[in-house]
Formats: sequence, structure tokens, C-alpha cells
Amino acid sequence: MSQPPVIAAGRPFHVLTKPVGPICNLDCKYCFYLEKEKMYPGENSWRMSDAVLEKYVSEYIDSQPVAEINFAWQGGEPTLLGVEFFRKAVALQKKFADGKIISNAIQTNGTLLDDEWCEFLAAERFLVGLSVDGPADLHDIYRVDKRQQPTFDKVMRGLEFLKKHRVEFNTLTVVNRANSQQPLEVYRFLKSIGSEFLQFIPLVERAATVDMKAAGFDFAAPPLPGETKTASAVTPWSVEAAQHGNFLCAIFDEWVRHDVGNTFVQLFDVALGNWLGVGSSLCVFAEKCGSALAIEHNGDLYSCDHYVYPQHKLGNVLNHSLGSMLRSPQQIRFGNDKLDALPKFCRECAVRFACNGECPKHRFINTPDGEAGLNYLCPAYKKFFNHIDPHMKMMAWLLQNQRAPVEIMALLAEK
Repeated sequence: MSQPPVIAAGRPFHVLTKPVGPICNLDCKYCFYLEKEKMYPGENSWRMSDAVLEKYVSEYIDSQPVAEINFAWQGGEPTLLGVEFFRKAVALQKKFADGKIISNAIQTNGTLLDDEWCEFLAAERFLVGLSVDGPADLHDIYRVDKRQQPTFDKVMRGLEFLKKHRVEFNTLTVVNRANSQQPLEVYRFLKSIGSEFLQFIPLVERAATVDMKAAGFDFAAPPLPGETKTASAVTPWSVEAAQHGNFLCAIFDEWVRHDVGNTFVQLFDVALGNWLGVGSSLCVFAEKCGSALAIEHNGDLYSCDHYVYPQHKLGNVLNHSLGSMLRSPQQIRFGNDKLDALPKFCRECAVRFACNGECPKHRFINTPDGEAGLNYLCPAYKKFFNHIDPHMKMMAWLLQNQRAPVEIMALLAEK
């Protein structure tokens, strides 16, 4: 059978690779991806096959119109596949690199890391994203194993292996109903374990409707652009909008006075880019989306990691090129809808340039004048972006005058 031609995407894009689908050794209470197992009823093997892996690696490299290619491996829990799977992936990357620079990042709960894993990760220069929600009393509220036992100690054990082998790592923290109440405790803890690059992901999940619960789903699907009946209750572990704003402001106030240049917080870096007028490097704050997709273990490609539902399936890498699926009318429309469906309330907002309505997944409440499609976290971002405005202007001015943003700490200290 002839293979479909590779079609270059025309623009850089990013794919979250799910080589083991939703399979995980933990049972985090808030995880929206575990129930994706129901998307593939009767599936016997959740391991990405050699055929899919080779096709995907070659396609991903060939379709990208850039000289540096980053592979992002996620799950579920990707380390369940064992080191050999990733040795094979790296070998394929080298085979198809064709002069391009290849890098890898893997997101893990850290509980399965050991000497063998970390020797490999260090040798192949993987960037490891370690999922940790704060100190033990906060982390273990929701992040439990299949026996509903706490996981903090196992995560810290994995972290020690990373440090032992000098593997580069950052931390990903899910901001939930519990840890959002203690922002500085979370922030200081992450610094204390050696994290120098922090990602904070707000947890917002809608509770499933009666019909969806009957079908075995605990979470409601994200709203579609133009939906008029989007209001929905959130799960008990979702962060409250007002508290998320307080969380971000508290951490920013400590960071801007003490940690600029030493600790990097993804959201703060992205915000500075918007104040500089260069646009967002993170899809959730970009004007449009559609360039951050997800590929499942069997090669199915979806519009986004948060939109892994049948109506958002673009095709399969064994039958279609990644470039053609990215450029399909369906995906172009998906990306444009983020801007086209933005409510009037958002379009007239003073901090729209920094927020752009955030992720469409969270747009399920109504504006004050009754229009659908407002982001659940709108109060958080209005408060946060207005709060940081004078500091962002100062750091942008420093950069524009060939000075370092770290100078802001001394300037604030003088005040």
C-alpha cells in the first residue's frame, strides 16, 4: 500500500504525544484524562506500536518548517512503557533527523523513576516535567495511587534520582481547590526542592451532565464555540476563580521582589512577552489556537489535549500526514474559533491583550450582559493582569533600554 505524501505544515506546531494513552499507575481524583480509556472500548494494548511510532517520528520531523524539533511525551504515565520504548524513539529521531536538532521533554509523576531511567534521561538530555502539587499535606489530597494511598514520598524519591543523575527538570503544579488557599507555601516548597522553572495549571473541570454520567463519564466535554447553554457546575476540586487570582498575585508579589532571574514562572514569562508586544508563547493566552495538538497511542490525532473527543478527531497518522491534518478546514476553524467566538465583554476588556479569553475549554459562563462564552477564570485574570501591570511595564522598559529585568528588585527595594 502506498504511503500518503508528507505535507509540510507551513508553520511550527506542537503535539502532545500520548504513547500509552490514558493508562496511569496513579488515580488522581481530578484527572480528566483517565476516563479517555472509554474512547477506545475493547482496547487490548495501550502501547504505541512500532509502526505508529516510526510513522509519527518521521512525520513530525518532516512536517515541521523549523530547524529545531521538540517531542513532548505525556500520558497517562509515559514511564509505564519502560526505558526501551524511549530508546527506540530516540533511535528513530536520529534516523530521521536529516540535520535538524531534536530535543525531548517528558511529563511524569516521578514514582517510577530509578537509576536506569535517569541514566537514560541524562544521557539523551531529556527535560523532565515533574508533577507535584506542593508539600505532602497538599499534594496527597488528590494525587493518590490506585489503592488511594498518598504518593508524595514516591515522587520525592523520583526527584532524588533526577538530582543524582543531574537530569534537567521543572515542576508542573495543578492549582486546585485545596492548594490554591496556600500560594506562598506551595511556591516556597517548589523552590526548596530545587525547581527553578515552575508551571501552574489551573484545575477547572465541569461536572458531567446526567446523560454523560449514565455513559460512565465524570467530566463534561469542553464547550463548543457559539454554544448558548454553557453554564455548568464545576467539580468540587476545581479552583475557585477568585482564589486563583489571589494565588497568582501572592506568588507574583514574592517573585518580583526576590526571585527575578533565579526562578522562572511560565505565566510571568508569558505575560512579559505580551507587555513587550511580541505576543503569547503559550496557546491559552494567544489570540488564536490550533497549533497544539494531541496524538493518541494508536496514531489518532486530535485538535487539542483538552478536546480528545470524537468530533475533534482529525485523522490517523498512518493514513494522513500531520501537515495535512493541521491545515485541514476542521483544524483551521478550531483555531480561529478562539478569536471569532470571543464575547463582546472580552473584546472591550483592558487586559484582553494579555488574556485573549484564555482557553476555550474554560469558556462556559455568561458575561454580565448575558452573552455566553465567558471564561470561568475571568475574575482571576482580570485581577492578576491589572495587579502586575505596573511591574510588567517596568520590566518591559528595562528590556527596551538594554537593561536586565532583574533590576526591578532593586528599584522596588528603594521604594
